[in-house]
Amino acid sequence: MPDTTALKSTDAPATAVDAAPATDTGPAPGKPRSLWSDAWHDLRRNPLFLISMVLILLLAVMAIFPSLFTSASPRDANLAEHYLQHPNWGHFFAPDWLGYDVQGRSIYARLIYGARASIMVGVIVTIAVTVTGLVIGMLAGYFGGWIDTILSRITDVFFGVPFIVGAMVILTSFEERSVWVVILSMAFLGWTQIARVARGSVITIKQADYVVAAKALGASTTRILTRHILPNAIAPVIVVATIALGGYIAAEATLSFLGIGLAEPTVSWGIDVSAAKDQLRNAPFVLVIPSVMVSVTVLSFLMFGDAVRNALDPKMR
Repeated sequence: MPDTTALKSTDAPATAVDAAPATDTGPAPGKPRSLWSDAWHDLRRNPLFLISMVLILLLAVMAIFPSLFTSASPRDANLAEHYLQHPNWGHFFAPDWLGYDVQGRSIYARLIYGARASIMVGVIVTIAVTVTGLVIGMLAGYFGGWIDTILSRITDVFFGVPFIVGAMVILTSFEERSVWVVILSMAFLGWTQIARVARGSVITIKQADYVVAAKALGASTTRILTRHILPNAIAPVIVVATIALGGYIAAEATLSFLGIGLAEPTVSWGIDVSAAKDQLRNAPFVLVIPSVMVSVTVLSFLMFGDAVRNALDPKMR
């Protein structure tokens, strides 16, 4: 008869060994984060992103709801009483807090209402050039051949035109330069960089295995472009667009300063800087205050774009 005691003693270590892996493995690892969730995870811990977001949100609220910040009108002028009146630093957020300009208008009120035109131009131009450049770049990169040749040469022609000089030529042909005229002229010239970035991304992505498999399964061109290529090619385009947004705000202020951008009665920081350029020695605050506002706005969007670039580009980590 076999020794049951020996069998039991032999089986016991085997049972312990079998149970050990279940104890050591612990909980199953979580699902890996996607590119966007990983980028958001990094952005929330980036002080540069947080500071820029606070400034951008404040500027956005100023542009949408200017009456929350001041009850004064940016067009009310009292030349006899308020001509170049110096700032009254003790009256916070009052109409005379930042002084009055050469026409007796409240600089503080014009500073608040001027955010609407500048941010509106920057945001809409950025959206327009992103959509245009993305479509042209995707078509050129995906189809290649003569389509790529034609679209690339058209892009090179527009890219060779200096942005400010080209906008000056376009704007001088209009008698009335409204906000939409400035937006269209800037969008007409500003899509080339995004088109080049999108084209390069699509050329790389269309050789991926999942795109080749989608073609082999008979997926349509539209489905391949929208479901497989666009989501993977959009990251570098977003980086370029966010950085360019601040540049478009600066370009609008530059054109308005030169007298060929926005014009009265539109309230714009560039218009105020242009009107105050002759008062630098007598009343420098009239020129400095709107100039600082333009600089802070442009810097906020550049900081935002730089933070997004660091989060989306693995090489920057």
